[in-house]
Amino acid sequence: MTTSKNVSGKLSMKLSKKTKDNLITYGIVVAAYLIFTALAATGHLSSHMKGLLVPMTYYAVIAVALNLCVGILGELSIGHCGFMCIGAFTSAFFSKVMETKLPAGPRFVLAFIVGIAFAGFFGFLIGIPVLRLKGDYLAIVTLAFGEIIKNVINAFYIGVDSHGLHFSMKNSMALEMEADGQVIVNGAMGITGTPHNSSFTVGIIVLLLALFVVQNLVNSRDGRAVMAVRDNYIAAEATGIKVTKYKMMAFVISAAIAGAAGVLFSHNITTLTATSQYFGFNASIMILVYVVLGGIGNIRGSVIAACVLYLLPELLRGLSTYRMLIYSIVLIVMMIYTWSPKVIDWRKRTFGARKLPGMKA
Repeated sequence: MTTSKNVSGKLSMKLSKKTKDNLITYGIVVAAYLIFTALAATGHLSSHMKGLLVPMTYYAVIAVALNLCVGILGELSIGHCGFMCIGAFTSAFFSKVMETKLPAGPRFVLAFIVGIAFAGFFGFLIGIPVLRLKGDYLAIVTLAFGEIIKNVINAFYIGVDSHGLHFSMKNSMALEMEADGQVIVNGAMGITGTPHNSSFTVGIIVLLLALFVVQNLVNSRDGRAVMAVRDNYIAAEATGIKVTKYKMMAFVISAAIAGAAGVLFSHNITTLTATSQYFGFNASIMILVYVVLGGIGNIRGSVIAACVLYLLPELLRGLSTYRMLIYSIVLIVMMIYTWSPKVIDWRKRTFGARKLPGMKA
């Protein structure tokens, strides 16, 4: 009887610690929102910096998504920009088609649902063959998926007129639409004129929802099963855990959250194009850098790293000549501080159990 009480007491203490940790993460995001909003309202934030706030939020969202896949599931993916691309284009397409048929608010909410649903669906389709692979092979296949999606979208020409949708892979003239027709997806020129519904407030709400989903998953029974699969595939399978089910679940949720980041992205720019600048290999590596420097498996660290490392080059823009040099030095210092065994030992001796927000002890 006493033993069971002790066990339940330890579990409740552990749960309360996790809850407190989650609340700290939400508090950091809300505090950052209030600070930036106050600076913008009082005129202490330049127009250039105001324009960086929404991109900062959707890069933080996709960093959370990728950390779920890399840190919690333990599968290296370099194709999450592909899911972001799917979410961006499907939601932008929906918003353009429904622009005159639905009010802005409901249309934007439905655009989110469409983008998330399509990204999650493609995550499921890609996950069927991809999750059978391991290590470098999985990374190569997901990278190929991201490049394929980008190039396939660039070949699409889609228009709408009074007779409905028209599709072609030749050119816009091949759509053969009526005079009232409108080309929505114009090949490599992408989608132009998507409604600008994304804002800093909306981005923060989406980020909080993504954190809520991921952190509750991690602390749930399903999350523990996912981490058991990550730690020891054979042992997890031997204890009766359905390995394929939990890997697929985590991968699909990760893809869906990346799709949400794509919706924010597409509704924040005038012209949406499937270029390497936004959805290519370099963009995927940049997001992976956010995850690694924030701490693999550390969701809060991903958010902090994404925000700091996205804003840093822009804050250093005045130094023009030395901007990227300073940025590179900061990356190296952060990597050594976070991952070097000797530095970790020194931190433990110096600071004890204390640590910087988002950093592993």
